[in-house]
Amino acid sequence: MSEAIVAVILGIVEGLTEFLPISSTGHLILTCPLVDIDLEEPFWKSFIYFIQIGAILAVVVYSWRHLWRLTFHAPQKGARHHIFTKLLVAFLPAAVLGLLFNDIMERYLERAVPVALALMIGAVIIEVIERKCKRPVTQTVDEITLRQAFLIGMCQCVSMIPGTSRSGATIMGGLVVGLSAPAATEFSFFLAIPTIFAAGSYSLFKHHEALNSEHVVTLAIGFVVSFLVAWAVVAWFLRYVRTHSFRIFVVYRLILGAIVLAWHLWLRGQ
Repeated sequence: MSEAIVAVILGIVEGLTEFLPISSTGHLILTCPLVDIDLEEPFWKSFIYFIQIGAILAVVVYSWRHLWRLTFHAPQKGARHHIFTKLLVAFLPAAVLGLLFNDIMERYLERAVPVALALMIGAVIIEVIERKCKRPVTQTVDEITLRQAFLIGMCQCVSMIPGTSRSGATIMGGLVVGLSAPAATEFSFFLAIPTIFAAGSYSLFKHHEALNSEHVVTLAIGFVVSFLVAWAVVAWFLRYVRTHSFRIFVVYRLILGAIVLAWHLWLRGQ
């Protein structure tokens, strides 16, 4: 299979899964062996982070008007209520823990079975949280407090475990601290901008020696495909959460996790 085709496939997977509560990292870990890609290779590891930046750009482009208003129309209550302050407070926990434990997570948990278990456990947690948190007190991103932002940031740390889902952890964290589903989803998308950009930049710097001019086309294809697919998903999902529950993602996570576990148990029995 050519690198260009692999780039398209991985770009589609990344774009489809980055902002849904089903774990983009988990899906990429499961997809790579199917297209004969070894994630231990520095180039492909950098490629994965690079196309995540493409997905993040989709949020910026789709929500630029709202982001512009939040950024350049200072809140009357002061800097502590500015969106940058809230995102910084939410971003810091994952930034610190990511630097400390990222290598450990990559070494021991970027495997199919841990991903499958995380998918299934996460499904149960999503179902429980959605059933329990039905009375939101915060309806918009503007109303989010620093305390809520920090607690959502702490929840984001759980997503360091592949298969958990960054968006799932932050959206569910938002519901737990009193946000409505649309507000939690939008804040989760905004929080992805500094989080994934920082993680992607760090990975590209760490593995920069594996990148050369031969990979420009492959990187460009993956980036563009990821951006386009993610843009469509963001537009759809923001509308979806206004009138639907997360049950469909719970069911999907359980089915996928069960299939992966059954497949590996069958392989071990051969």
